[in-house]
Amino acid sequence: MPKKVVTLGEIMLRLSTPDYKRFVQADTFDVTYGGGEANVAAAICNYGENGTFVTKVPNNPIGQSAINHLRRYGVDTQYIARGGDRLGIYFLETGASMRASQVVYDRAGASIADVDISEFDFDKILEGADWFHTTGITPALSDKAAALTMAALKAAKAKGITTSIDLNYRKKLWSKEKAQKVMSELCQFVDVCIGNEEDAETCLGFKAAHSDITKGELNLDGYKDVFNQMQAKFNFKFIASSLRESYSASDNGWSALVYDGKAFHHTKKYSVRIIDRVGSGDSFASGLIYGLVTGMSTVDAAEFGVAASALKHTIPGDLNHATLSDVKELMKGDGSGRVQR
Repeated sequence: MPKKVVTLGEIMLRLSTPDYKRFVQADTFDVTYGGGEANVAAAICNYGENGTFVTKVPNNPIGQSAINHLRRYGVDTQYIARGGDRLGIYFLETGASMRASQVVYDRAGASIADVDISEFDFDKILEGADWFHTTGITPALSDKAAALTMAALKAAKAKGITTSIDLNYRKKLWSKEKAQKVMSELCQFVDVCIGNEEDAETCLGFKAAHSDITKGELNLDGYKDVFNQMQAKFNFKFIASSLRESYSASDNGWSALVYDGKAFHHTKKYSVRIIDRVGSGDSFASGLIYGLVTGMSTVDAAEFGVAASALKHTIPGDLNHATLSDVKELMKGDGSGRVQR
């Protein structure tokens, strides 16, 4: 039987400039939909498991379009609530070389921010679930959304379901102080914590020593120290961090570090030429979740996650359309990019 992975969060309308244009140059936008938890649910379905996405969207054609987008990829949308005023929007200008990408949010007043716990029956939603996943973006949207996130995590833990959170700090949504207060409370109900080097500091107050992402420098011993501190405080079963070495907006080094409470595993590092980096962290999270929920070893799950997310960098849009065979071939070392005939 396929494994059931339930995710909770916001889905947004994404409007991105075509052909690496700047906002001021663009006369048109490319349209798609995405959001951290929605991206994870879609990837889980893409790997042959059951991804269920929970959110609230407006009861209008734009909200329906977002739902239809997820249904196209097999996501179970039956528990999505309808109501509220609008679907959040984000605008994306994709950078290149030394010019960084830019995101502009237009998500104030989105339906998911004005949500009530009574709109969701988590006992029913989580029936038969093997995993529950959310991110730090959702509680950042509003106090109501934070309360909903807490209710979902508690319900999942009460059922013995493995829970995970991707810290995903967004400075445009809340302050470090508010993030650390809320996320520290949520993480008491989390089994698997995922986040990059910035998230660990901003969301939980832990910092990797002697690491500067702007210079492409990483210090694994610093991360190991942070992971030990996190495990001691929250008793996580697994802690994982994607490791991005930013040489430019076009070229990055990409690997991950995973800790199972006993041993650390630093994955293979990929040199990626970036087409679209948005959603790459979600692709790592979904790959790691897929590996662990289907019984892979920690090492294999970590390698699956980092290979899947390396491939995502080459795919436009929020979602990772890399297949199981794509990921497994890359894991075996075939990164040549040769035409498959």
